[in-house]
Amino acid sequence: MRKIILTTLALLVLTVLQAQKARKVVFVIVDGIAADVIESQPTPNLDKIAKQGGYARAYVGGEKGGYSQTPTISAVGYNSLLTGTWVNKHNVWDNDITVPNYNYWTIFRFFKTQYPEKKTAIFSSWLDNRTKLAGDGLPETGSLKIDYKVDGLELDTVRFPHDKQRDYMHRIDEEVVAGASTAIREQAPDLSWVYLEYTDDMGHMYGDSEQFYKAVGYMDQQMGKLWEAIQYRQQQFKEEWVIYITTDHGRDAKTGKHHGGQSDRERSTWIVTSAPGLNNYFKSGKAGVVDIMPSMARFLNITIPREQAMEIDGISITGPLSAKNLTAKEVGGQIHISWEPVTRKGKAKIWISFTNDFKTGGRDNYALVKEVALADGKAIIDLPAERSTIYKIVLETPHHFLNRWVIANER
Repeated sequence: MRKIILTTLALLVLTVLQAQKARKVVFVIVDGIAADVIESQPTPNLDKIAKQGGYARAYVGGEKGGYSQTPTISAVGYNSLLTGTWVNKHNVWDNDITVPNYNYWTIFRFFKTQYPEKKTAIFSSWLDNRTKLAGDGLPETGSLKIDYKVDGLELDTVRFPHDKQRDYMHRIDEEVVAGASTAIREQAPDLSWVYLEYTDDMGHMYGDSEQFYKAVGYMDQQMGKLWEAIQYRQQQFKEEWVIYITTDHGRDAKTGKHHGGQSDRERSTWIVTSAPGLNNYFKSGKAGVVDIMPSMARFLNITIPREQAMEIDGISITGPLSAKNLTAKEVGGQIHISWEPVTRKGKAKIWISFTNDFKTGGRDNYALVKEVALADGKAIIDLPAERSTIYKIVLETPHHFLNRWVIANER
């Protein structure tokens, strides 16, 4: 009888394991395409992907006029996606990527720390994405290892001679997509980043133009190739894949050639995804680029340690949420806090720190100052007589954290 029971248990465990499909994510950044352009041009392949999941407008640039205002510049946007934080934290202010703050981990570092046996990949038309932003092999990132890569082709002027019309960048993008598609089919990395540049080049050169729109058409065809590779893996190997496709910034309204500022069109982006369970926050069209990282982490079952989770600015665009849009303002020795409840159930814990030692690799000592009903949507905190140059507020909800700073120069 004991042997029969053990055999039955073994079969049950095997059945459960077989039922748990391997989960894999691909995220794509296609450079410099404002939401109005995506919506005005034919993109049949993006439409196919969105039909499985969804399409929504989004934004970059942090809080306009606030402490987290973030330049609408390429590498800045990439790192906001990778870390789920705005520039006041990740410290990548421009494309020089001079001093990234690696204390704010990327999705790759969280993933490899929890799942060192799983595989990561970067397929990029710009080498710095792997070497500087992800920090492949750097001691500052814990010697993070990216397992598969196709990048650095922009430095190969023999295979890709640089022409004034920048057609070579289109050919590099094609090579990057071919490499990514092959790797997805054959190696099936668990977490992959694909980055393509050509659309931004055409935007800078020609602005809102037929050349730019043609580049958007090329991009859509490339997304079709990635989607075919993903579908092949899902059908042949019964894996569960999700793709996120977005852009890093929009363009100026006058010509479409420029970006970097805080105009509505420069901040205007979008997200196409095949992800299941998209929530109303995503559907509202008000999600930010920082929200993609926690969404991928949720799908990949990444457990982000509490101290780091309290620093992440994004919230998931899939699954349950508790609250959004946390605000905090100092008023006469008090901090007035408000938020929008997404659910009426549960409690909200309010934590405060008077230091920002996390920024330099230290720890912030948070004190629990109040616990209220989540549905209240507001609270007031009395401050000590001794003033601080920064107050870091964290709202702990049943499903996630929200954070907000109040700093001296905003009072």
